[in-house]
Amino acid sequence: MKALIVEDKPYIRKSLCNLLQLIEADIEVIGECESVKEAVIVANACKPELIFLDINLTDGTGFDFLEQTEQLNFKVIFITAYEEHALKALKIGAVDYLLKPVDLDELQAALQKVSQLSTSQQKQQVQVAKQVWNNNDSKLILSLHDSFQVVDLTELMYCESDKGYTTFYCSDNKKYMVSKTLKEFEERLSKANFTRPHQSFMVNLKFIDKYDKSGVIYLKNGKKIPVSSRKKEHFLTVFFKWDNH
Repeated sequence: MKALIVEDKPYIRKSLCNLLQLIEADIEVIGECESVKEAVIVANACKPELIFLDINLTDGTGFDFLEQTEQLNFKVIFITAYEEHALKALKIGAVDYLLKPVDLDELQAALQKVSQLSTSQQKQQVQVAKQVWNNNDSKLILSLHDSFQVVDLTELMYCESDKGYTTFYCSDNKKYMVSKTLKEFEERLSKANFTRPHQSFMVNLKFIDKYDKSGVIYLKNGKKIPVSSRKKEHFLTVFFKWDNH
């Protein structure tokens, strides 16, 4: 079986390759990709029969990749870090998935399970998972250094990104830092009434007090958020649409 690994972390890709070599299964890894764009090109060219697919990639999600390769016939085993929204989608869809770091026994079980399904059966399961994934969930679970923190998106005021880290600022004055870029949260937050007025910020529209025409957002707690010239038009469109909501 020809397999493609689509995962943005090099050490996860390497670990998965090593585990596959330990398993007595006829699986040939024909390629490794770290982005949706790259994976679509390779999948179309190589026609893999199995794809190990990370949910959060550098330029989108695994579901974005699947939308762009609907005409291909392959089976999927998802790879994900522990995150409530992702697991909820995968469990309800009854889709095979592996938690990072990948465990040998879990890998064997997933391979055995996926081998018993037809491609059409699995595509139906993936569609269910996709629908759950796209539903607006009001909770976000952040992976901190020593714990998993539940954040209510309705109480999250804004996020600030800096050098590969993102800090979440809540209305109760608590803040949480994670070692992920803001890009990894943008799609999810955009569905929960957040907007990105600047490369370094995402803002919850409900906490905006006013917009100064000089290019500054004032939040209800007095925090000032800059609006970049490049994102100003988009921000104002979203802002006025929210105002008329």
